Amino acid sequence: MQAALLFAKEDLRVQEIETPRAREGEVVLRTGSASICGTDIRMLKHGHAPATPENPLVIGHEMAGVISEVGPGVTSLRVGQRVCVAPNYNPTPTRLVVMGEGHLDGSYRALGIHEHGAFAEYVRIPRDAVIQGNVFPIPDHVSYAAAALVEPLACVYNAYEKVRTGPGDTVLIIGAGPIGLMHAKICRMAGASRVIINDVNAERLAIAREIDPTFLTIVGDPGDELSRLTGGEGADVIITACPVAAMQTRAIELAAVNGRIVFFGGLPKGQSVVPLDTNVIHYKQLLVTGTTRQSLRHFQKTLDLIASGVIQVENLITATFAIADAKAAIAAAASARGLKTRIAFAT
Repeated sequence: MQAALLFAKEDLRVQEIETPRAREGEVVLRTGSASICGTDIRMLKHGHAPATPENPLVIGHEMAGVISEVGPGVTSLRVGQRVCVAPNYNPTPTRLVVMGEGHLDGSYRALGIHEHGAFAEYVRIPRDAVIQGNVFPIPDHVSYAAAALVEPLACVYNAYEKVRTGPGDTVLIIGAGPIGLMHAKICRMAGASRVIINDVNAERLAIAREIDPTFLTIVGDPGDELSRLTGGEGADVIITACPVAAMQTRAIELAAVNGRIVFFGGLPKGQSVVPLDTNVIHYKQLLVTGTTRQSLRHFQKTLDLIASGVIQVENLITATFAIADAKAAIAAAASARGLKTRIAFAT
Protein backbone atom coordinates (compact mmCIF):
# COMPACT_ATOMS: atom_id res chain seq x y z
CA MET A 1 0.00 0.00 0.00
CA GLN A 2 1.00 3.66 -0.36
CA ALA A 3 1.73 5.58 2.82
CA ALA A 4 3.26 8.92 3.81
CA LEU A 5 6.06 8.27 6.29
CA LEU A 6 7.82 10.88 8.40
CA PHE A 7 11.52 10.02 8.69
CA ALA A 8 12.80 13.24 10.27
CA LYS A 9 12.38 17.01 10.18
CA GLU A 10 11.29 18.08 6.66
CA ASP A 11 11.62 14.46 5.49
CA LEU A 12 8.26 13.01 4.47
CA ARG A 13 8.26 10.25 1.86
CA VAL A 14 5.39 8.48 0.12
CA GLN A 15 6.41 4.84 -0.19
CA GLU A 16 5.01 1.39 -0.80
CA ILE A 17 4.91 -0.50 2.48
CA GLU A 18 3.31 -3.73 3.62
CA THR A 19 -0.45 -3.61 4.08
CA PRO A 20 -1.26 -4.23 7.77
CA ARG A 21 -3.24 -7.30 8.83
CA ALA A 22 -5.66 -7.48 11.73
CA ARG A 23 -4.33 -9.38 14.73
CA GLU A 24 -6.29 -10.60 17.76
CA GLY A 25 -8.84 -7.94 18.75
CA GLU A 26 -7.86 -5.53 15.97
CA VAL A 27 -9.49 -4.20 12.82
CA VAL A 28 -8.01 -2.73 9.65
CA LEU A 29 -9.45 0.44 8.16
CA ARG A 30 -9.36 1.07 4.43
CA THR A 31 -8.98 4.84 4.47
CA GLY A 32 -11.54 6.94 2.64
CA SER A 33 -10.50 10.40 3.78
CA ALA A 34 -7.74 11.77 6.00
CA SER A 35 -7.62 15.45 6.94
CA ILE A 36 -4.50 17.47 7.66
CA CYS A 37 -4.13 19.04 11.09
CA GLY A 38 -1.78 21.71 12.39
CA THR A 39 -0.10 18.95 14.39
CA ASP A 40 0.89 17.21 11.14
CA ILE A 41 2.35 20.47 9.85
CA ARG A 42 4.39 21.01 13.03
CA MET A 43 5.65 17.42 13.03
CA LEU A 44 6.97 17.81 9.49
CA LYS A 45 8.44 21.25 10.13
CA HIS A 46 10.12 20.53 13.46
CA GLY A 47 10.48 16.76 13.54
CA HIS A 48 8.79 14.34 15.93
CA ALA A 49 10.58 12.12 18.44
CA PRO A 50 8.80 8.83 17.57
CA ALA A 51 9.58 9.32 13.86
CA THR A 52 13.18 8.40 13.03
CA PRO A 53 15.07 7.24 9.93
CA GLU A 54 15.24 3.78 11.53
CA ASN A 55 11.52 3.75 12.41
CA PRO A 56 9.59 6.18 10.20
CA LEU A 57 6.03 6.97 11.23
CA VAL A 58 2.88 7.17 9.13
CA ILE A 59 1.39 10.44 10.38
CA GLY A 60 -2.21 11.69 10.24
CA HIS A 61 -4.92 11.24 12.87
CA GLU A 62 -8.17 12.56 11.32
CA MET A 63 -9.65 9.60 9.46
CA ALA A 64 -12.70 7.80 8.15
CA GLY A 65 -13.17 4.82 5.87
CA VAL A 66 -14.47 1.27 5.71
CA ILE A 67 -13.43 -1.78 7.74
CA SER A 68 -11.57 -4.14 5.43
CA GLU A 69 -10.57 -6.83 7.95
CA VAL A 70 -11.66 -7.90 11.40
CA GLY A 71 -9.31 -9.82 13.66
CA PRO A 72 -10.18 -12.83 15.84
CA GLY A 73 -12.25 -11.92 18.88
CA VAL A 74 -13.86 -8.79 17.43
CA THR A 75 -17.65 -9.08 17.53
CA SER A 76 -18.81 -5.44 17.64
CA LEU A 77 -17.55 -4.47 14.17
CA ARG A 78 -17.79 -6.07 10.73
CA VAL A 79 -16.11 -5.99 7.35
CA GLY A 80 -17.70 -3.41 5.07
CA GLN A 81 -18.81 -1.16 7.92
CA ARG A 82 -18.30 2.57 7.35
CA VAL A 83 -16.58 4.15 10.35
CA CYS A 84 -14.53 7.03 11.67
CA VAL A 85 -11.86 6.58 14.31
CA ALA A 86 -10.98 8.54 17.44
CA PRO A 87 -7.17 8.44 17.44
CA ASN A 88 -6.44 8.74 21.18
CA TYR A 89 -6.70 5.63 23.34
CA ASN A 90 -5.45 4.33 26.67
CA PRO A 91 -3.59 1.06 27.19
CA THR A 92 -4.13 1.16 30.98
CA PRO A 93 -7.20 2.10 33.08
CA THR A 94 -5.75 4.99 35.10
CA ARG A 95 -7.77 7.32 37.33
CA LEU A 96 -8.25 9.81 34.49
CA VAL A 97 -9.39 7.06 32.15
CA VAL A 98 -11.98 5.86 34.66
CA MET A 99 -13.20 9.46 34.98
CA GLY A 100 -13.70 9.69 31.22
CA GLU A 101 -10.70 11.98 30.80
CA GLY A 102 -8.30 9.51 29.22
CA HIS A 103 -7.31 12.04 26.56
CA LEU A 104 -5.56 13.99 29.36
CA ASP A 105 -3.66 11.01 30.73
CA GLY A 106 0.08 11.19 30.18
CA SER A 107 0.25 7.56 29.07
CA TYR A 108 -2.28 7.96 26.27
CA ARG A 109 -1.45 6.68 22.80
CA ALA A 110 -2.56 8.11 19.47
CA LEU A 111 -2.65 6.94 15.89
CA GLY A 112 -0.46 9.16 13.75
CA ILE A 113 1.39 10.42 16.83
CA HIS A 114 2.84 7.34 18.49
CA GLU A 115 2.08 4.69 15.87
CA HIS A 116 1.09 4.46 12.23
CA GLY A 117 -1.84 6.69 11.36
CA ALA A 118 -4.16 7.94 8.66
CA PHE A 119 -1.96 8.98 5.73
CA ALA A 120 -2.00 5.48 4.28
CA GLU A 121 -4.37 3.37 2.25
CA TYR A 122 -4.90 1.09 5.23
CA VAL A 123 -4.65 1.67 9.00
CA ARG A 124 -4.49 -0.99 11.68
CA ILE A 125 -6.60 -0.05 14.72
CA PRO A 126 -5.02 -1.52 17.87
CA ARG A 127 -6.89 -3.88 20.18
CA ASP A 128 -6.94 -1.38 23.05
CA ALA A 129 -8.58 1.23 20.83
CA VAL A 130 -11.17 -1.26 19.58
CA ILE A 131 -12.03 -2.36 23.13
CA GLN A 132 -12.22 1.24 24.35
CA GLY A 133 -14.78 2.06 21.64
CA ASN A 134 -12.71 4.33 19.41
CA VAL A 135 -14.23 2.99 16.17
CA PHE A 136 -17.53 4.76 15.47
CA PRO A 137 -19.99 3.55 12.81
CA ILE A 138 -21.18 6.35 10.53
CA PRO A 139 -24.53 6.59 8.70
CA ASP A 140 -24.58 6.02 4.95
CA HIS A 141 -25.46 9.66 4.24
CA VAL A 142 -22.34 10.99 6.01
CA SER A 143 -19.38 11.21 3.63
CA TYR A 144 -15.91 10.07 4.58
CA ALA A 145 -14.74 13.67 4.13
CA ALA A 146 -17.23 14.87 6.75
CA ALA A 147 -16.63 11.94 9.10
CA ALA A 148 -12.87 12.55 9.14
CA LEU A 149 -13.64 16.03 10.53
CA VAL A 150 -15.37 14.63 13.61
CA GLU A 151 -11.98 14.53 15.37
CA PRO A 152 -11.10 18.26 15.13
CA LEU A 153 -14.72 19.27 15.74
CA ALA A 154 -14.69 17.15 18.91
CA CYS A 155 -11.66 19.12 20.14
CA VAL A 156 -13.63 22.31 19.49
CA TYR A 157 -16.65 20.91 21.31
CA ASN A 158 -14.44 20.27 24.33
CA ALA A 159 -13.61 23.99 24.41
CA TYR A 160 -17.29 24.91 23.94
CA GLU A 161 -18.21 22.94 27.04
CA LYS A 162 -15.48 24.65 29.06
CA VAL A 163 -16.54 28.23 28.31
CA ARG A 164 -20.29 27.48 28.17
CA THR A 165 -21.15 29.74 25.23
CA GLY A 166 -24.88 30.43 25.33
CA PRO A 167 -27.75 32.50 23.94
CA GLY A 168 -26.99 36.21 23.70
CA ASP A 169 -23.23 35.91 24.12
CA THR A 170 -20.83 38.00 22.08
CA VAL A 171 -18.01 35.70 21.01
CA LEU A 172 -14.62 36.76 19.65
CA ILE A 173 -12.65 34.03 17.88
CA ILE A 174 -9.05 34.97 17.18
CA GLY A 175 -7.95 32.88 14.20
CA ALA A 176 -9.88 32.26 10.97
CA GLY A 177 -8.43 28.89 10.05
CA PRO A 178 -10.51 25.70 9.90
CA ILE A 179 -10.47 25.38 13.69
CA GLY A 180 -11.57 28.98 14.14
CA LEU A 181 -14.46 28.40 11.73
CA MET A 182 -15.45 25.25 13.64
CA HIS A 183 -15.57 27.31 16.82
CA ALA A 184 -17.72 29.85 15.00
CA LYS A 185 -20.17 27.18 13.84
CA ILE A 186 -20.48 25.71 17.35
CA CYS A 187 -21.00 29.17 18.89
CA ARG A 188 -23.69 29.96 16.32
CA MET A 189 -25.36 26.64 17.15
CA ALA A 190 -25.25 27.57 20.86
CA GLY A 191 -27.17 30.80 20.25
CA ALA A 192 -24.45 33.43 20.43
CA SER A 193 -25.90 36.76 19.30
CA ARG A 194 -22.66 37.89 17.69
CA VAL A 195 -19.90 35.63 16.38
CA ILE A 196 -16.87 37.77 15.54
CA ILE A 197 -13.87 36.26 13.78
CA ASN A 198 -10.53 38.07 13.86
CA ASP A 199 -7.43 37.40 11.75
CA VAL A 200 -4.69 39.10 9.77
CA ASN A 201 -5.58 36.93 6.77
CA ALA A 202 -8.23 38.80 4.75
CA GLU A 203 -8.70 35.86 2.36
CA ARG A 204 -9.72 33.53 5.17
CA LEU A 205 -12.06 36.14 6.61
CA ALA A 206 -13.74 36.45 3.21
CA ILE A 207 -14.24 32.66 3.13
CA ALA A 208 -15.74 32.85 6.63
CA ARG A 209 -18.32 35.39 5.45
CA GLU A 210 -19.15 33.21 2.44
CA ILE A 211 -19.72 30.20 4.70
CA ASP A 212 -22.01 32.18 7.02
CA PRO A 213 -22.90 35.80 6.20
CA THR A 214 -23.91 36.34 9.83
CA PHE A 215 -20.30 35.99 10.95
CA LEU A 216 -18.72 39.38 11.65
CA THR A 217 -15.06 39.71 10.71
CA ILE A 218 -12.25 42.01 11.79
CA VAL A 219 -8.87 42.13 10.08
CA GLY A 220 -5.87 43.19 12.19
CA ASP A 221 -6.11 44.24 15.83
CA PRO A 222 -9.75 43.80 16.92
CA GLY A 223 -9.78 46.30 19.77
CA ASP A 224 -11.45 49.36 18.23
CA GLU A 225 -14.06 47.48 16.20
CA LEU A 226 -14.91 45.15 19.09
CA SER A 227 -15.38 48.18 21.33
CA ARG A 228 -17.69 49.75 18.76
CA LEU A 229 -19.74 46.59 18.33
CA THR A 230 -20.16 46.02 22.08
CA GLY A 231 -20.49 49.62 23.29
CA GLY A 232 -17.14 49.33 24.99
CA GLU A 233 -18.07 46.24 27.01
CA GLY A 234 -15.89 43.64 25.25
CA ALA A 235 -16.59 40.00 24.41
CA ASP A 236 -18.34 37.54 26.72
CA VAL A 237 -16.35 34.64 25.27
CA ILE A 238 -12.91 34.80 23.64
CA ILE A 239 -11.30 31.84 21.93
CA THR A 240 -7.67 32.04 20.81
CA ALA A 241 -7.59 29.63 17.88
CA CYS A 242 -4.08 30.62 16.84
CA PRO A 243 -0.55 29.89 18.10
CA VAL A 244 0.27 33.54 18.85
CA ALA A 245 1.40 34.46 22.37
CA ALA A 246 0.51 38.15 22.03
CA MET A 247 -3.13 37.27 21.36
CA GLN A 248 -3.40 35.42 24.65
CA THR A 249 -2.30 38.61 26.41
CA ARG A 250 -4.68 40.64 24.25
CA ALA A 251 -7.61 38.35 25.04
CA ILE A 252 -7.49 39.38 28.71
CA GLU A 253 -7.76 43.02 27.67
CA LEU A 254 -10.64 42.43 25.23
CA ALA A 255 -12.87 40.39 27.54
CA ALA A 256 -16.04 41.76 29.11
CA VAL A 257 -16.70 41.67 32.84
CA ASN A 258 -17.38 38.04 33.80
CA GLY A 259 -15.89 36.98 30.47
CA ARG A 260 -14.67 33.48 29.68
CA ILE A 261 -11.45 32.90 27.78
CA VAL A 262 -10.15 29.63 26.36
CA PHE A 263 -6.61 29.27 25.06
CA PHE A 264 -7.28 26.69 22.36
CA GLY A 265 -4.24 27.09 20.14
CA GLY A 266 -1.06 25.79 21.77
CA LEU A 267 2.07 27.94 21.54
CA PRO A 268 5.45 27.01 20.07
CA LYS A 269 8.04 25.59 22.43
CA GLY A 270 9.91 28.38 24.20
CA GLN A 271 7.11 30.92 23.64
CA SER A 272 4.51 29.65 26.10
CA VAL A 273 5.40 31.90 29.05
CA VAL A 274 3.05 34.81 28.43
CA PRO A 275 2.51 38.04 30.43
CA LEU A 276 -1.05 38.26 31.78
CA ASP A 277 -2.34 41.16 33.86
CA THR A 278 -3.81 39.25 36.78
CA ASN A 279 -5.41 42.41 38.18
CA VAL A 280 -7.55 42.57 35.03
CA ILE A 281 -8.49 38.92 35.56
CA HIS A 282 -9.24 39.69 39.23
CA TYR A 283 -11.32 42.83 38.83
CA LYS A 284 -13.21 41.68 35.74
CA GLN A 285 -13.85 38.27 37.35
CA LEU A 286 -12.55 36.51 34.24
CA LEU A 287 -12.42 32.76 33.81
CA VAL A 288 -9.32 31.72 31.85
CA THR A 289 -8.85 28.11 30.78
CA GLY A 290 -7.39 25.88 28.09
CA THR A 291 -8.45 22.67 26.38
CA THR A 292 -6.72 19.96 24.42
CA ARG A 293 -7.76 16.88 22.45
CA GLN A 294 -11.17 15.29 23.09
CA SER A 295 -12.86 12.50 25.01
CA LEU A 296 -14.89 9.73 23.41
CA ARG A 297 -17.99 11.50 24.71
CA HIS A 298 -17.01 14.64 22.78
CA PHE A 299 -16.34 12.50 19.71
CA GLN A 300 -19.75 10.83 19.86
CA LYS A 301 -21.50 14.15 20.42
CA THR A 302 -19.92 15.81 17.40
CA LEU A 303 -20.51 12.79 15.18
CA ASP A 304 -24.19 13.13 16.10
CA LEU A 305 -24.13 16.87 15.29
CA ILE A 306 -22.66 16.18 11.84
CA ALA A 307 -24.91 13.19 11.12
CA SER A 308 -28.04 15.13 12.06
CA GLY A 309 -27.07 18.09 9.87
CA VAL A 310 -26.94 20.52 12.79
CA ILE A 311 -23.30 21.31 11.96
CA GLN A 312 -22.10 21.37 8.34
CA VAL A 313 -18.37 20.68 7.96
CA GLU A 314 -17.75 19.79 4.32
CA ASN A 315 -17.84 23.47 3.34
CA LEU A 316 -14.63 23.88 5.36
CA ILE A 317 -12.74 21.66 2.89
CA THR A 318 -11.04 23.78 0.24
CA ALA A 319 -8.36 21.42 -1.14
CA THR A 320 -8.15 17.69 -1.86
CA PHE A 321 -5.02 15.71 -2.76
CA ALA A 322 -4.10 12.11 -3.52
CA ILE A 323 -1.83 10.19 -1.15
CA ALA A 324 0.99 10.38 -3.73
CA ASP A 325 0.96 14.15 -3.19
CA ALA A 326 0.89 14.07 0.62
CA LYS A 327 3.85 16.43 1.02
CA ALA A 328 2.22 18.97 -1.31
CA ALA A 329 -1.01 18.58 0.67
CA ILE A 330 0.73 19.45 3.94
CA ALA A 331 2.47 22.39 2.27
CA ALA A 332 -0.92 23.63 1.04
CA ALA A 333 -2.37 23.37 4.53
CA ALA A 334 0.63 25.22 5.97
CA SER A 335 0.28 28.06 3.46
CA ALA A 336 -2.87 29.36 5.22
CA ARG A 337 -4.59 29.72 1.85
CA GLY A 338 -8.09 28.32 1.98
CA LEU A 339 -9.22 26.28 4.97
CA LYS A 340 -9.13 22.51 5.45
CA THR A 341 -6.99 20.25 3.28
CA ARG A 342 -7.60 16.53 2.99
CA ILE A 343 -6.18 13.42 1.34
CA ALA A 344 -8.79 11.35 -0.53
CA PHE A 345 -8.48 7.62 -1.18
CA ALA A 346 -10.35 5.24 -3.48
CA THR A 347 -12.58 2.87 -1.52
